[in-house]
Amino acid sequence: MQNMFIRKKKYPSGNVGIVIAEKINGKMKELVTIGIAKSPEEIDALMSKGREWIDREQERRHPRLDLFGEERSKCEAELLSAEQMLSCITNISINGADLILDRVFDNVGFNRIEDTVFRQLVKARLAYPASKAATAEYLKNHFDEDVSLSKIYRYLDKLSGKQHEIVQDISVMHTRRMLGGHIGILFYDVTTLYFEADYEDGLRKTGFSKEGRHKNPQIILGLLVSHGGYPLAYCIHEGNKYEGHTMLPAVTEFVRKYKLEDFIVVADSGLMNGDNIAELEANGYKYIIGAKIKNESGKIREWILRQPKIDKRMVEYDKGGGRRLLVGYSDDRARKDAYNREKGIRRLEKAYSRGTLTKENLNRRGYNKFLKMEGDIRVTVDYGKLEADAEWDGLKGYLTNTNVPHEEVYAAYHNLWHVERAFRISKSKIEIRPMFHFTRRRIEAHVCICFVALKVYKELERLLKLSNINMSVDKVLELARTIVTIQMTLPQNKKTIFRTMLMKRHQRIAPLFSDDFWVTR
Repeated sequence: MQNMFIRKKKYPSGNVGIVIAEKINGKMKELVTIGIAKSPEEIDALMSKGREWIDREQERRHPRLDLFGEERSKCEAELLSAEQMLSCITNISINGADLILDRVFDNVGFNRIEDTVFRQLVKARLAYPASKAATAEYLKNHFDEDVSLSKIYRYLDKLSGKQHEIVQDISVMHTRRMLGGHIGILFYDVTTLYFEADYEDGLRKTGFSKEGRHKNPQIILGLLVSHGGYPLAYCIHEGNKYEGHTMLPAVTEFVRKYKLEDFIVVADSGLMNGDNIAELEANGYKYIIGAKIKNESGKIREWILRQPKIDKRMVEYDKGGGRRLLVGYSDDRARKDAYNREKGIRRLEKAYSRGTLTKENLNRRGYNKFLKMEGDIRVTVDYGKLEADAEWDGLKGYLTNTNVPHEEVYAAYHNLWHVERAFRISKSKIEIRPMFHFTRRRIEAHVCICFVALKVYKELERLLKLSNINMSVDKVLELARTIVTIQMTLPQNKKTIFRTMLMKRHQRIAPLFSDDFWVTR
C-alpha cells in the first residue's frame, strides 16, 4: 500500500523544508523537496504546490478512464467558438419594426421619394410616435442615425408642396391598383387637430373642436378615403372654417387631377347644407349623404312619422329633381337614441342644479337644445321637447341622387366608419396631435408625414389579412420591437455580416422577414 503525504522539515537555520514523502511497507521514503520556506506565508504557498504535486503523481500512477473525454473536448471547442463569435459583434440594433416598415414603405411605392430623413420620420411615427426631439433621440439610440433635432426642423422647413403632390400621387396609384383600377366611392370627412398654444395666427384658429379643446387654436383636416379605408388625399383649413365649405374644393380638385368618372361622394350630414348639395349637383356629382330629417319641411316630417316603425325597414320619399330621401328604422338605434338622450339630460340637470350651467356658456349643440332659458338666471329642461324628440328614436335618413338600391345606399353611407377609423389611427397610433409646430410650413410637413404613415399602416394591415397573419398592426409592431439585428466584423477577412435574430415567439411574424414574402405582394 502506498501513501503520499507532505512533510515539514526544520533546518538549523530556522527555515522549513516542504517535502513529499511516501510510506511503503512501513518504511518512509522522501520523493521530492518542493522548496524551502522562510515565513508562514511561504510555507502555505509551498504546501499548496505540494498538494498539486501529489495529485499529478496519483494521476500518473493511476490514470482514470475518461469516458466523456471526446464530448468534453467538443464542448470546450464549442464554448471557445461562441466566445470568438461574440467578440466579433460590433453593434446590435433593435430594428425589427423598422425592417417591416421599410418593406411596406417600398411596397406602396414611397421609395420613389429618395429622401432618407423623410423615410425615417415616417417610420418613427409608427414605431415610436413622439415629439421631434424624442424622435431624434430614438433614431440615435436605436440606429446610430445622425439625425439631429436641428436637422429635422431644417428638413420640415424645406419640405415643399411638391412633395405633398408626389405623396398623394403615390397613394392614389397604389389604391387604384388594390381596387382593380377603379375608385368608385369617395368618402369624405373632417376632424380637428389642436395645438398646445394659447394664441392664434392665420392658420391656427379657435373654433368648434371635435375633441372638446375649444380654447386651444386648431386646424381642420379633411380626408378623402376609398372603399376599404385607403387614404387618397387630404386638405388643411383654418380652424374656424365651416366644415361644409371644405368638402367641395377637395373633391373637385381630386376629381380633376385624377380624371375620375362614375363615382359617388359619401359624406356625413354635418358637412352638408342646401347650397352644398346644389353645388354637388351642379358639378354632376353623384352623392349619398346623411339627411337631416328633423329639418325637412313639415309635410315630409309628418310623412316620416306616419310610417310604421319596422326593424331594419327602409322607406323612400321622392323629393323631385332626381333626389331620393331614404329613411330607415332600427330597434337597436331606437334604444341607443333613448339611452343617449336620457344620459345627456341627466348630465344637464346636474349641471344647472349646481349652477355650473349659465346662459353665458350655453350653446345649442347636443342635448343643450332641450334647455329653456327664462330671464337671465333660470334654466330648466323643456320636457315637451323631449317627448317630441323621442318620436324620432331609431330613425336615420339618407339623401341621394343615385338610383342604387336601398341596401347599397345604407352600406355605402355606413362605410364612412373607414374615415372615422383613419382619424382614430392618426390620433391614437400615429399621434398626429397635439402639435407643437408654429409655422405653416412645419405644420403642413408634419401632416404630410402622418398621412404617409397612415397609408403604410393601412397597407401593412392589408398584407397581414392577405397572408392570414391573424394579428393587428399594433400587435405585430409591438412584437417586432423585440427583434434585434446583430452586426459582426470577421477578424481575418474583415467582412461585415448582419443577422436578424428571430426567436420562437417571433414565428407568427417570421414571413414578414422573408424576401419571398415581398416578391408576390
